[in-house]
Amino acid sequence: MTDKLTVSVLGTGIMGAAMARNLARAGHTVRAWNRTRAKAEPLAAEGVRVADTPAQAVQDSDVVLTMLHDGPATLDTMRQAAPALRHGTVWVQSTTAGLESIGTLAAFAGDHGLVFYDAPVLGTRQPAEAGKLTVLAAGPTGGREKVTPVFDAVGARTVWAGEDGAEGGATRLKLVANSWVLAVTAAAGEALALAKALDVDPADFFGLVAGGPLDMGYLRAKSDLLLNDRLTPPQFAVSTAAKDARLIVEAGAEGGVRLDVAEAAAARMERAAAQGHGDEDMVAAYFASFDEKPSA
Repeated sequence: MTDKLTVSVLGTGIMGAAMARNLARAGHTVRAWNRTRAKAEPLAAEGVRVADTPAQAVQDSDVVLTMLHDGPATLDTMRQAAPALRHGTVWVQSTTAGLESIGTLAAFAGDHGLVFYDAPVLGTRQPAEAGKLTVLAAGPTGGREKVTPVFDAVGARTVWAGEDGAEGGATRLKLVANSWVLAVTAAAGEALALAKALDVDPADFFGLVAGGPLDMGYLRAKSDLLLNDRLTPPQFAVSTAAKDARLIVEAGAEGGVRLDVAEAAAARMERAAAQGHGDEDMVAAYFASFDEKPSA
């Protein structure tokens, strides 16, 4: 197995920047590109080479890892990188792109002779920075000697969901997992909004469910961010959650399933973003319960 690789990270937002840092710390040669270069510049202090263009970033790379906002942004970036892509380069596509986009991205990979891995990750800022993400992966067994060191550097666990990335097995699993995450986040915000409306101390609610089947660490973690005004920097931003929620609704509709909770979660996230909370943690969807911004 190849121990040290040259890895190009395209997209250095919350997740991509953390992944690039952990790849560099694992001893890999890392090049990074971001549409807004200033967001990538801090990575240089950790040995990451910041490139001006996607094509510069991917030149002579063993693995290209994309972590961008959505499928269209990923396709556009890879088209810019295309002149420098080598035949046989491994492409780890980690953007939550949705089922329709995965097919388009896999087709691009085929047209350019890339070995395609559908590999979204489960986790937010904190596990990303700690290198403790869960990688959901689908792709050929023949290229795994290159992707395994990458996955090991950014994650604590890899869950394989198929041998053909074009089938989107990993993305399908990610959408199911995210549907649960978004439902719980929206419900936590609504419970706290109702508590405020009814003049109930949130501590009384937490005490009521403590230790029982209705208690959960995620409820407490997200509520803590809201109640203690720690919504920035976000663990997972409202605007990104809104995008993911819409992808989930679309995937359900394609499968003939109506997802009322996901639809409502998408609407709440979009409303919160319109109120100015798009760059805050997704639990800021709490504010969508109010016409005017209250104190949490």
